[in-house]
Amino acid sequence: MMPELPDVTVYIEALSERILNQPIQRIRIGSPFIVRSFDPPISTAEGKTVLALRRLGKRIVFELEGDLFLVVHLMIAGRFHWKSKGAKIARKYGQAAFDFPNGTLLLTEAGTKKRASIHLVRSEAALREHDLGGLEIFDATLDQFRERLTRENHTLKRSLTDPHFFSGIGNAYSDEILHRAGLSPIRMTQRMTDAEIETLFKAVRDSLAEWVARLRKERGLGFPEKVTAFRPDMAVHGKYGKPCPMCGSPVQRIVHAENETNYCAKCQTGGKLLADRSLSRLLKQDWPKSLEELEEMKGLRRQV
Repeated sequence: MMPELPDVTVYIEALSERILNQPIQRIRIGSPFIVRSFDPPISTAEGKTVLALRRLGKRIVFELEGDLFLVVHLMIAGRFHWKSKGAKIARKYGQAAFDFPNGTLLLTEAGTKKRASIHLVRSEAALREHDLGGLEIFDATLDQFRERLTRENHTLKRSLTDPHFFSGIGNAYSDEILHRAGLSPIRMTQRMTDAEIETLFKAVRDSLAEWVARLRKERGLGFPEKVTAFRPDMAVHGKYGKPCPMCGSPVQRIVHAENETNYCAKCQTGGKLLADRSLSRLLKQDWPKSLEELEEMKGLRRQV
């Protein structure tokens, strides 16, 4: 799971406590593929003090002396770890290390697909090139949210997770938001009523704020080490087949490419099951249209 707004927010808070106003004494690169910029060279950041940290969508930005900005995109499997000074870069997953006077920030990336990236840019203008323009939900009014949501006609799932539309929302928290709002992930944005849009606006803000608070509490004074999409207290995301906390119905899913959308049919789609593309092509007319039909099919299988 790619760290999203709540996770990145808590990362930044933990980093601020440790490296704000501290100089980057040394940058060690474990994999040459992690650095995606060349001018200025990454070594230019060495010796520069961290003046501020900010979130840019799902990216973490280190504002440095000399009008420099270090932009880190963790992607799906990238993670930060705070270790004692001089900690070694792990051979298998280690990507980079940033040495500070009081410790070392390690960047790791699990898996074989290396997608995490580091860019070093000079000037705010260059930094803006990394901004995809998504609306910051906590800075937005209802009217701004409505305009952005209905600017194009897409499914709610697609619109919420598109970084050009909304900033910092991804696969995991969009599931939680839509469940809270009681809305189908495939509802088309330009068919939304004013009441539904207002409900969704509130659900986005409340859900993200609630998760930031939860992750802050979980972190305490430590460094966030358990950044994952699959949290036991989530309502539907990663809970396929488990009971919905609101109604007890089994959580359903739609699988497409590398993403899985989880939802409650009873709470969000009026009991209608949303066809999983990978299965509906096989089942065709036999695909169940409701929870009742699904339970009947399961019952028949048990009898065979």
